[in-house]
Amino acid sequence: MNLKLCVLLWASEGQEDALTRYEDTVLNLIPKYGGEVVSRVRRIDPGDGPLEVQVIHLPDDSALQAYMEDPERLALADVHRRVVARTELIHVETLV
Repeated sequence: MNLKLCVLLWASEGQEDALTRYEDTVLNLIPKYGGEVVSRVRRIDPGDGPLEVQVIHLPDDSALQAYMEDPERLALADVHRRVVARTELIHVETLV
């Protein structure tokens, strides 16, 4: 996989479990585009950092674009706006 992403997600206040359910749904679409969810972790302390951090591998930028425009994912845009306060998408490389 040529495209490696680290995704950081902050939940809207009181929407932590809803964010997890939303991500459960949309991440199931990743294999459809030749991708893989390599890691997905959730913060357990009450800090201000992201609630969830994901590492996702995709074949290329066009696969990412196709995933972002997936009709099933777009159908959940209202849910996304309600439960996700902030998202950071970082292109990364594997060190170990």
